[in-house]
Amino acid sequence: MGRLDGKVAIITGGNSGVGAATAELFAKEGAKVVITARRVPQLEEVANKIRANGGEVLAISCDVSKVEAVEDMVKQVVDTYGRIDVLVNNAGVLEAGLKPIDCCTDEDLEWVLGINTKGCLYCTRAVVKEMMKNNSGSIINLDSVAGAFGTGGASYVTSKAAVIGLTKHTALRFTGTGIRCNSVNPSTIVTPMTMTTDPKTLDPNMMGQMNKHMNLSVPPCMPIDVANVLLFLASDESRAITGQVIVSDFGATL
Repeated sequence: MGRLDGKVAIITGGNSGVGAATAELFAKEGAKVVITARRVPQLEEVANKIRANGGEVLAISCDVSKVEAVEDMVKQVVDTYGRIDVLVNNAGVLEAGLKPIDCCTDEDLEWVLGINTKGCLYCTRAVVKEMMKNNSGSIINLDSVAGAFGTGGASYVTSKAAVIGLTKHTALRFTGTGIRCNSVNPSTIVTPMTMTTDPKTLDPNMMGQMNKHMNLSVPPCMPIDVANVLLFLASDESRAITGQVIVSDFGATL
């Protein structure tokens, strides 16, 4: 307890799955938690649960694919708490069907890149300007093994590979300043987003290729497994770690 005492942490996509688990864990560890998402009812459910357990939370409706929405969200956080210590870029979407490069659509690409990649960049750009005022902060990008190994639909893989590049760029930009940036790359996580995927929509050829590079006997991550890694990277215990891409998959992709 208390590993994040006094820290202000923004968690995008904080209304379910990894985002909700991370928000609850961070609040238990003493952080003032800000959760953002587009779906307000689910966001308020998570916020109410945190408050019921004695945590401090601010829930803000925000579409991270919109620049103005991100800037307004960051302004609300600074107006409320005066600073930002941690950013977890968790908001993400998965296109239907895991379409390979020869089948992906422009609509899928625009939608997935808008949230997974542009949203991550918009939030990082806005938040880092506040972190620079104190020369301190931890930015953590929730990425995917898909971005590192190509195991996914073309749109999703592209969006996540770009985030790995953004992670390394941000870390390099602020090396030695007290601001750091890392990414966590899980494999399959048991969340509403992944569990509601209809197997009938999946491209069988792409699934076959992916299965060659994954040990399907290894259990999937649960949201709390990923949240625990995020907690370490948000805390001062990891202050010497930056620019790293940390795979969290029980060894499924080894």
